[in-house]
Amino acid sequence: MITSVKNEKIKTLKKLHQRKYRKQTNTFLIEGTHLIEEALVSNWVTKEIIISEEVSVPEAADNVPIIKVTEQVFKELSFTASPQGIMAVVEMKKEDEVSGEVIVLLDAIQDPGNLGTIIRTADAAGTEGIILGDGCVDLYNDKVIRATQGSIFHLPIMHADVEEAAARLKEADYNIWATALEKAENYKELSIPPKTAIIFGNEGAGVKESLLETADERVTIPILGKAESLNVSIAAGILLYYLKN
Repeated sequence: MITSVKNEKIKTLKKLHQRKYRKQTNTFLIEGTHLIEEALVSNWVTKEIIISEEVSVPEAADNVPIIKVTEQVFKELSFTASPQGIMAVVEMKKEDEVSGEVIVLLDAIQDPGNLGTIIRTADAAGTEGIILGDGCVDLYNDKVIRATQGSIFHLPIMHADVEEAAARLKEADYNIWATALEKAENYKELSIPPKTAIIFGNEGAGVKESLLETADERVTIPILGKAESLNVSIAAGILLYYLKN
């Protein structure tokens, strides 16, 4: 039982709150029973589990080292105001090329909640993979991970230059869609291609012009009320379910 927040192990774990230490160690923290259960049944490697006193160890964690800490120490490590008393260190997975009928490309999505929700929605809709471009929020940010609700462990995700990725996908006979508010076709009026790569852009600036110019289709979702636009994660949900219908 670790009882001090000054313990070296605790100091090392606390560093994983920072992106640079996550990159250095190729590991990240997840918190909460559901996320840990999802990680344990995936093909990601859970390196160790940290539990607060009186919290039970998950059944699936048979071969995972357990670190027990006091409630006070756990609060020092926790990302949340009301911690569940369980977290884990997970190893970042080697990225593979994504392929399939529908691929999502994300251009500078900066809000952690939006990125996490898009990942969760893409997983639910049966999308085959996601490509994260430059300027996107860190995939292993705790708010991103919590918003995925475990889908981060079930959907292929890779980092790449979006323009280069779009060019490669175009050569592989993907139809490139880019979301836009102007000079765009209503998505309902477009037939669904055999293979589609769809680009979603930054919350404020949208998809950059260079990507819009290379797209086969600029697509839009009609705004029927007085809202100026849709949240990007909501737009992703509508279009991904349309493409996978």
